[in-house]
Amino acid sequence: TMTSFLKFLALISTFTTTNGERPIFFRNKAFSAAFNAASLTSSWGRDYDHNRAIKTRPNRGISTIASSLASSSSFRSPPLGKQICTYKTVTIRPSGMNAGDAPRQAVSVEDLTPEIKSFLSQSGMKQGVIHVISRHTTTAITINERESRLARDVEEFFLKICPPDERSSTPKKVSGVRYLHNDIDQRPDGEEEAERCRENGWNIDDADELQKWRDQEPINAHSHLISMMLGSSECIPVVDGEMVIGQWQSVLLVDLDGPRTRSVGLQMMGFG
Repeated sequence: TMTSFLKFLALISTFTTTNGERPIFFRNKAFSAAFNAASLTSSWGRDYDHNRAIKTRPNRGISTIASSLASSSSFRSPPLGKQICTYKTVTIRPSGMNAGDAPRQAVSVEDLTPEIKSFLSQSGMKQGVIHVISRHTTTAITINERESRLARDVEEFFLKICPPDERSSTPKKVSGVRYLHNDIDQRPDGEEEAERCRENGWNIDDADELQKWRDQEPINAHSHLISMMLGSSECIPVVDGEMVIGQWQSVLLVDLDGPRTRSVGLQMMGFG
């Protein structure tokens, strides 16, 4: 409701950055004016003014509203402990991959939930948020049910939308399908992309090195496209030391060009 939203904004307005400033949107005069006008014309604003016998004035300011709310018995935030901000890179080894196996452009789903819960427990965070991000361009992060037959449905569904190139190594490749990204002999396409190759350790100005780079590039444009559709990150609230997810929900890494050993970034931000 509008009332709940206004109360939430009022709480947020009490937060400050490391240099003592309020959140950027509260430093915007237009936003502050709109917030004040909305709060003072809402039922919450009228009740708030009546219950405290405080004269409502347009220039009372957000900080005044927030500090008064903080003392209200009907609006109290949970007690917050020490600030926590910590990061960890987690290595994920696919359950369907044996030692020495080469990637075969398979689609697989790995459950990140146990790793995240373990990191959350170690961090001591009670209230806050967990950011989960994939560190690869052919993987995705999503929240859904971890179930083996559904994982197979995921593969079949997305490969119908983005079928593999006919030049691909996967047995699911489709005749007549071609993507520009897979024209390896035409890459890098321009100086900007050439510089990116150099920054990643490939001396492509040398003809032999350029050919080595091209030889190791997979025919995987479809994997990139599916990754863009699914998304590369998720943000999960933490309340009383527990992730706020449903009974059947898990945080999943979807590998779209594997199986390969992958890495995922986890960041905790909140209070102990």
